[in-house]
Amino acid sequence: MFSWTGLLVVLCGALAPALCCDWLRHYRRLSNASQTLVLVMGGELTKDRSPVSFPYKLYESMYKAEVESQLVFIRDSLELISDLYHHDNLSSANWDTVKTEDFLMNIHRQTEELNGCVSTNKRADSKLGKYYRRLKRSTLSRTGGSTASWELIRKATKLHLDQLDLLVVFIRASAESSRRRSTPTQRHH
Repeated sequence: MFSWTGLLVVLCGALAPALCCDWLRHYRRLSNASQTLVLVMGGELTKDRSPVSFPYKLYESMYKAEVESQLVFIRDSLELISDLYHHDNLSSANWDTVKTEDFLMNIHRQTEELNGCVSTNKRADSKLGKYYRRLKRSTLSRTGGSTASWELIRKATKLHLDQLDLLVVFIRASAESSRRRSTPTQRHH
C-alpha cells in the first residue's frame, strides 16, 4: 500500500540539507561575487594549460550523490580553493590585493555557512583532496609561486567555481522538483 506520509518522510530526510540550508538562499549572490572577484582581481585569464587535468569526472559523480554529500563536496571544494591562496608566496601574483582579499573572504563566508548545513565531521571523497594537492605541487610548489603559476591557479579556480555553480543549480532544481511532486494537486469543482 502506498503511503503519502512515508513518501513525505523519505523526501524530507533526503532533501533536508538542501531545503534547510540557509546558504542556498544566499548562494546566487555569493557565487556571482566570487566569480566576478576571481576575474577582476587580476588581468585576463591565462590561455596556458594547467599541468593537472581538471577533475570533470569527480564533478559528474556528484550529480548521482545524495544532497548532503553534494553539499559536503561543495564545502570541501571551497575550503581547498581557499587553501591554495594561503601559499607562502602570494606576493608574486600581480593581483589587486583588496579584490583578492574580498574574494577570499567571500569563499570563507560560503564555507562557514555551509558548515551550518552539513556535519563538519563529514568530508568529500579523498580524490578531491588529492587533486588539489597535485595542483598545488605541480604549479605553486614546483615554481616557488611564480606569477605564471598563480595565474594557472586563478584559471583553475574559475573553472571550479563554474562547476560548483552548476552543481548548486542542480541541487536547487532537484529540491524544487521534489517539492512539486510531494505537494498534492488541488482539484477545482
